[in-house]
Amino acid sequence: MGWAIALHGGAGDIPKDLPPELREPRETCLRYCLQMGVDALKAHKSPLGVVELVVRELENNPYFNAGKGSVLTSNGTVEMEACIMDGNTKNCGAVSGLTTVVNAISLARLVMEKTPHIYLAFEGAEAFAREQGVETMDPSHFITPRNIERLKQAKEANRVQVDYNTRPIAKDEKPPGSNGDSQLGTVGCVVVDSYGHLAAATSTGGLVNKMVGRIGDTPIIGAGTYANKLCAVSATGQGDAIIRATVARDVAALMEYKGLSLTEAADYVIEESAPKGTTGLIAVSATGEVTMPFNTTGMFRACATEDGHTELAIW
Repeated sequence: MGWAIALHGGAGDIPKDLPPELREPRETCLRYCLQMGVDALKAHKSPLGVVELVVRELENNPYFNAGKGSVLTSNGTVEMEACIMDGNTKNCGAVSGLTTVVNAISLARLVMEKTPHIYLAFEGAEAFAREQGVETMDPSHFITPRNIERLKQAKEANRVQVDYNTRPIAKDEKPPGSNGDSQLGTVGCVVVDSYGHLAAATSTGGLVNKMVGRIGDTPIIGAGTYANKLCAVSATGQGDAIIRATVARDVAALMEYKGLSLTEAADYVIEESAPKGTTGLIAVSATGEVTMPFNTTGMFRACATEDGHTELAIW
């Protein structure tokens, strides 16, 4: 048994010829966040604290679809969502519809720790954020030129999503998948410490050109995020497909009821439960296993284990 950590920056239709100016900043951020998480684990920070720390940093990077980099709704606004879960207790917190909160993942943790509830959304979540004194910014802080262009492209193509937004979109181009809503840049982190305690966290801005009020898989316990005493899982991809397949919980259920290993369970979910081209996930087990399977073109991902293994990859 030993500690392990994995993090992702989203799965989707990531072209192999991804330009360096789009690839390298994401890789640099993942590398930095991985080291931050490893250092926190070595300093004996709690798994819950580590996943919050790492996801906060990912939220602050405009190259990912969370926090500062959140994509825009059809109204040109941001509606951020996040979820955090402690495997040892199954305590969890989730938020949706945030427009001013700098770090949605930290508000999700406050929902878990400071309220009798699991999930707060929209005006209620914003009011709770003000009550708790968390850092907020004017909604314009989250609206970047890159995401204004993403929304423009999506509207011109009459699409909810523009794959991983790495190239111009032709108006007559067919969307990937059944409805072209492959998620881009959602961020997540899963951790197990040396005692086998687990935690998971996921954060996103959702879909480009999504309807106002749309909620995806990220904040839904058992879909985009789950942790128990066996494993911790964070999923990314087409949110509706992930919700239908209860991706994160299914990994844990296969371990619990079928006795599969973490890798076997995660592979089964990605290959058999989630439709091809829709889903990626990162997961760690209580015994220090780590796995990062996906059935999309690629997934920005990184991991490290106590025995010295490290990995950073896209395809």
